[in-house]
Amino acid sequence: MSFAKRLSELRNEFKLTQKELADKLGVSRGTIGMYEIGQRDPDTDTLLKLSELFNVSVDYLLGNTDIRNPVDEITDAVSDDPELAEFWNELKQREDLKLLFKQTRNLSPKAIKQVMRIIKAIEDEESGE
Repeated sequence: MSFAKRLSELRNEFKLTQKELADKLGVSRGTIGMYEIGQRDPDTDTLLKLSELFNVSVDYLLGNTDIRNPVDEITDAVSDDPELAEFWNELKQREDLKLLFKQTRNLSPKAIKQVMRIIKAIEDEESGE
């Protein structure tokens, strides 16, 4: 799916007009219109703002993946293990690990669980548990 279509879908899902979205991004309504018809591409800063606003990855915005946010994939993978799920809820807030979690998008749920167990073992060892 193209960026133009993704942006239009997200804007409508969040019930924003082009003008409201433009105001949030600090651009003109016309710029949003051009994005949505594929006549113009946003700069990096605007992509990041859109990603944060809609809580999706830049890859999702650009149509490189159908996974809205790598965090969702990890949450699903560990949902059947209460200990890992609780640990994941703590970890997903950590800025220093966000890049690591982005790398999980090509991993199976089993592999994601293995990565989480390794991180938990390291965390436990460092905290003396």
